[in-house]
Amino acid sequence: MSHDPAPHPATTPALTPIRTLLVANRGEIARRIFRTAHAMGITCVAVHSDPDAASPHVHEADLAVRLPGASPAETYLRTDRLLDAAARSGADAVHPGYGFLSESGDAARAVTGAGLVWVGPPASAIDAMGSKVGAKALMRAAGVPTLPSITVAGDVDLPDPGEVDGLGWPLLVKASAGGGGRGMRIVAGPDDLAEALDSARREAASAFGDGTVFLERYVTDPRHIEVQVLADAHGATVALFERECSIQRRHQKIIEEAPSPAVSPSLRSRLMAASTAAAAAVGYVNAGTVEFVVDRDGEPFFLEMNTRLQVEHPVTEAVTGLDLVRLQLLVAGGAPLPRPVHDVVGRGPVGHAVEARLYAEDPAAGWLPSTGTLTRFEVPTGPDAPAIRLDSGVESGSEVSPHYDPMLAKVIAWAPTRPEAVAALSAALAAARIHGVTTNRDLLVRTLRHPGFGAGDTDTGFLDRHGLDTLAAPLADAGAVRRQAVALALAAQAARRRDARVQPAVPSGFRNSPSALQETSFIVGGSGDELTVGYRFGRSGDAPEALAVDGEAVDLVLGTIAPDLVVLTEDGVTRRYRVERDGPRSWVDGPDGATALVERERFPIPGSQLRPGSSVAPMPGGVVRVAVTPGDEVAAGQLLVVLEAMKMEHAVHAEGAGTVTGVHVTVGEQVETGRVLVEVETDGEADGGSDGAGPGDERRDDERGDG
Repeated sequence: MSHDPAPHPATTPALTPIRTLLVANRGEIARRIFRTAHAMGITCVAVHSDPDAASPHVHEADLAVRLPGASPAETYLRTDRLLDAAARSGADAVHPGYGFLSESGDAARAVTGAGLVWVGPPASAIDAMGSKVGAKALMRAAGVPTLPSITVAGDVDLPDPGEVDGLGWPLLVKASAGGGGRGMRIVAGPDDLAEALDSARREAASAFGDGTVFLERYVTDPRHIEVQVLADAHGATVALFERECSIQRRHQKIIEEAPSPAVSPSLRSRLMAASTAAAAAVGYVNAGTVEFVVDRDGEPFFLEMNTRLQVEHPVTEAVTGLDLVRLQLLVAGGAPLPRPVHDVVGRGPVGHAVEARLYAEDPAAGWLPSTGTLTRFEVPTGPDAPAIRLDSGVESGSEVSPHYDPMLAKVIAWAPTRPEAVAALSAALAAARIHGVTTNRDLLVRTLRHPGFGAGDTDTGFLDRHGLDTLAAPLADAGAVRRQAVALALAAQAARRRDARVQPAVPSGFRNSPSALQETSFIVGGSGDELTVGYRFGRSGDAPEALAVDGEAVDLVLGTIAPDLVVLTEDGVTRRYRVERDGPRSWVDGPDGATALVERERFPIPGSQLRPGSSVAPMPGGVVRVAVTPGDEVAAGQLLVVLEAMKMEHAVHAEGAGTVTGVHVTVGEQVETGRVLVEVETDGEADGGSDGAGPGDERRDDERGDG
């Protein structure tokens, strides 16, 4: 659907093709933009913080400029430093990507004021849509369906109770100045409103520099549907169909697809008309996205307009055949939307595309972020998986930093039909080898393979409704883990024999006469369970003559036994296991899932133990709130400390009722994983009946919200 915005430009914009492009962003975003810009013959300039100095996006750029510092506030959010980098590198245009300054009207004005091309909408359009409150008023005036709302400024304690009740419960508290799940809370009833407002405003102020929030009725478990719009400076605006983004965690999307399995031709027409009207209302130019919630009756309501390219734009590219970054660059240079864009609108989407976001986080542990070194990052693409596209910010060896969003990559599949696309994507994810950090890979695969998802029965409550106990369960079941532990023990034995300096042909643990099994114990990642594998080699040394797991003999036929590959046959089914070892940590990948295993030391050196009742930092981060002081009486589950990491808040709660005996952190302090935050002498401990909780037992809830 097309729309002519009003007023029309007074003159035809001059063509100013971009020659050198600075991408004011990092990781996957920068690499995606570089890919298209290089294909167009444009010189690419990367900027990087100190932690990102070795990032793949820096290596792929033609030029790179350091932004001193680590945090976003010191680096990627500093317009002055970005403009200095553009001047030093000779850039004539700036692409903000998505996130950081991409929705900052001030940044757009600064860039154009410096005589550079801003690859995005005008500052006036960003300002108009940047305030969620103001945007809703504009949309109502333009005839776009919206939900009623109440604005709560940062200096207002609580809004009028009568007005709040008039919206209806439950309510959604949402940051006016941003999105991505930050500054967002669901409030079930009046008793929870004050705490939700306080937490949401604090998070919004930290993320966006503005603590203003608004309240609106929370549409329970709606579908989240968005429409891609494109507009040029010559008066043309088009809507490139819809994307469904209903599979969410903590208000952030993790699986998106195009087209939506639930949008009829008539609803698609309504959504496209509303979206082009929304763009026209603010004189929009370049790429943008208009987002809606669709209730159970199929009625859409305006949610917000993202004045930038979206993370999930590849699914639209897949079903339209268009390169949205190329179109952004052409429009920014003054060109009209090419004829093929209008042809696509008339033709409609082709096939189906699904995207999954790989995050460095543990869904089963309250979505706890994971940091560290990616010792291996491999997702099958290319000739073996021609329908798979990988947009990644990392490679094998990359560091996952606590300073930035935990998204590692997006994996996208296209096929002629939805079932084929879903199957291709789940197979590619299941076959991926991702070592070094915990990820949501198994959750994504289980979600894609769930009958409800396959039937298109999706909404923002999907994960809650079906339960993380099912969806976040490892792909490797108990039987698979036992086989994988055997494979690892044998691979480790093969590695020791390979590296042996004496008698390399003699198998490890060999005795001239039968003896007890040689045993190795492993801690299973995620569950913390322990498995002990026993084996004994005979004279031939080719394969063990006896195998056991936890003392029970196992019936496995052994094929190849190498340091990085073990082939096992059980009940006539042969499986190949690929093994990677990194000191005591190992990863085993097979057709029945992947498992991280840590070899337990046979003779550990005695060390200090955590005091009972110690609450520790579950990840590196900054302390944004300390809710207790020494001497306070606390209840089980009571909030102790709030940390901020990877742009989200994470709460640490008391394991049991007791008395606070020590507070070891202050607001503003940076802490590392495992740092003791608060000590609580629990009631059971005081009575001599409890040993307290160590780091693996701590109950931690996450304050990022639902969805």
